[in-house]
Amino acid sequence: MKYLIRIALSMVAISCVSIFVQNRLSIKSGAERDIVNIANKSTTEWATLNKKVVTLYRQGNYTKAIPVAKKAIKIAEENAGPNSPAVVTSLTNLARLYERQGDYSQAQPLYKRVLAISEKVLGPNHPDVAISLNNLAGSYYRQGDYSQAQPLYERALEIREKTLAPNHPDVAISLNNLAFLYNRQGHYSQAQPLYKRALAIREKAFGFRHPAVAESLNILADFYYKQGHYSQAEPLYKRALAIQKKVLGLQHPAVAESLNDLAKLYEMQGHYSQAESLYKRALAIRKKALGPNHPKVAASLNSLAGLYYRQSSYSQAEPLYKRALAINEKTLGPNHPVVATSLNNLAFLYNRQGHYSQAESLYKRALAIRKKTLGPNHPDVAASLDNLAGLYCRQGHYSQAQPLYKRALAISEKTLGPNHPNVAISLNNLAFLYEMQGDYSQAQPLYERALAINEKSLGPNHPIVAASLSNLALFYYSQGDYSQAQPLYERALAINEKSLGPNHPEVAASLYNLAFLYDSQGHYSKAQSLYKRSLAIEEKTLGPNHPEVAARLNNLALLCYSQGHYSQAQPLYERALAINEKSLGPNHPAVAISLNNLAELYRKTGRVDEAQQLESRATKIRKIKR
Repeated sequence: MKYLIRIALSMVAISCVSIFVQNRLSIKSGAERDIVNIANKSTTEWATLNKKVVTLYRQGNYTKAIPVAKKAIKIAEENAGPNSPAVVTSLTNLARLYERQGDYSQAQPLYKRVLAISEKVLGPNHPDVAISLNNLAGSYYRQGDYSQAQPLYERALEIREKTLAPNHPDVAISLNNLAFLYNRQGHYSQAQPLYKRALAIREKAFGFRHPAVAESLNILADFYYKQGHYSQAEPLYKRALAIQKKVLGLQHPAVAESLNDLAKLYEMQGHYSQAESLYKRALAIRKKALGPNHPKVAASLNSLAGLYYRQSSYSQAEPLYKRALAINEKTLGPNHPVVATSLNNLAFLYNRQGHYSQAESLYKRALAIRKKTLGPNHPDVAASLDNLAGLYCRQGHYSQAQPLYKRALAISEKTLGPNHPNVAISLNNLAFLYEMQGDYSQAQPLYERALAINEKSLGPNHPIVAASLSNLALFYYSQGDYSQAQPLYERALAINEKSLGPNHPEVAASLYNLAFLYDSQGHYSKAQSLYKRSLAIEEKTLGPNHPEVAARLNNLALLCYSQGHYSQAQPLYERALAINEKSLGPNHPAVAISLNNLAELYRKTGRVDEAQQLESRATKIRKIKR
């Protein structure tokens, strides 16, 4: 069986990134500075309790910290009054703890109470009111309620610019927060100047070698990374890492954060050995500095597992994903949004391995957690719906997939606007479903709209645009419209070569698709050249035993077979079969495909008994309930 590559546009990474970036910023917020300052100035019982809350918070012991925080509130109210700074600090602490556990319904009224106290005691334009506005806005942001978050962030920025001067470091915090919101909504042209201005303020206020400058460098680098501007992101990541190493020391958690970011960039560029080394260093630092059961350790485990997953080293990825899940469940509780992300990661692994029943239960649990903690209309709920629908689609259960895809699209359009890249993901997924059902008239405009959104929001040369081009090209190909498919495939290849470099796995995928098109048109010499180049890239970047290598071998073998070159086809088929058995397991659907391909060759060359044995085994694999 021949098959083209359908470019998958996953939403899981999106939700993961937003969680970690926002948390990193909130740690630097004014509210936590207030916590530390007041605690240091007092020797009362409240100060002791408050100090314990901060310690448990930093250890990731949120469940133990909550009753201590509640007791601190009670003592502060009794001794200092309901509107005292100590009460404000303790309320903010408790709200943060609830948020860390994903309990936003309990956090939000606390933030509102803090804002009311601050406005009453200090007046509406005090800098501490800006802190309260920032925290409440962050709560709305994390729940996906961007329309409520934006005016609060804007008011906080206005207060700080007016009362603290336009170049105060706290202005940089507000600029970053507002930029995060714009970024999340896909308003990239509005976000970028705010990130840059925040960086300039910090460089002027602190000098060029301060940890706050490193943080802004990482934030701006993340922005470029998501835009696909890897050459702009890399020097910023490296500069941030150098600052943190020199100022904070080699074993500081902030160094681990920068190592992780740089590793993520290398992974995306296909430099897997460099990425693995950095991920492992980050993991070691976090274990030593934070302890083996901290959520940041779980984040490192997830990152390393994701790298192994990308390389199809599933036996290495699975125990890391499971350990990360166990840590998150223990420290954050079983119903935290970060637990949902861990469940999704493990489900992706099982889905790829063909363990569909295991994947389904994890996807469903992740969806339930996100609905409960984030509300039914959060973008991360849309991501979970897309993931579950994708599983059903993979199994051919289109009637189950369609309402989930439609609901995901509706949520994304409502919360993010009609032109956000997440909307393009949902459009692409729904279009693919219609295509599989033979409903081409509904599929085509969705593919075209997804492409238009990505070109407008990300620019014409982003790798995600290349993915959209490939999907639309495959749509035309499936209808036999090769003349429309070819220029789209060629443009996708050019984008990937320019943005990712000539030896990236996505370039190999583009070469593979274009080769397949030539193959189908009978242009065998052109096809063979591209198949071989694609195979060479995959072997170099992914290793000789990756399933994608097996896919390349399979199609190169088919090309030889179709020309009657059976002696050349046989070793390619046999190697593809061996790779799939080793990397995916002996009962994976891809193994059945390889068995049938080799069986067909054996029949053609008179080896009927051997062919029947392979066909029998393939049939048994296909009958396995997944």
